[in-house]
Amino acid sequence: MHTTDAVHQTQFVLLNESTTPVLSRLSFHVAEPYAVTVAFRTERGRWIEWTFARDLLVTGLDEPTGIGDVRIRPDLSEDEALLTLEIESPDGYASFELERADLQAFLESSYELVPLGAESEHFDIDGLIEEISNV
Repeated sequence: MHTTDAVHQTQFVLLNESTTPVLSRLSFHVAEPYAVTVAFRTERGRWIEWTFARDLLVTGLDEPTGIGDVRIRPDLSEDEALLTLEIESPDGYASFELERADLQAFLESSYELVPLGAESEHFDIDGLIEEISNV
């Protein structure tokens, strides 16, 4: 029997209204049940990663959400099939358009591994405490 503990989805997205697509990757791991990671491939082949709450994606499908470095804005895209993901840091600002259907499929795959509301059953608090105390 084959089991998996992660979901990955790769797609091309448009950065800051550019016409050249950027390769992106969404990831969800059972070991981090509250979080998702979005990564973008740079021109030099490096991956820039951002990790944030899975709930942000869930809420962002239907309404603007996020007050920090990562925000999801379905209201900024003229096309209802797209969502805008905004990322801000001291180094700058970027916005990406994501396909709503792709995001929904990614989330549904993550729910198969860890259903919404069951995150605490998969979260290893002892492992986190050990990791933090060994710094």
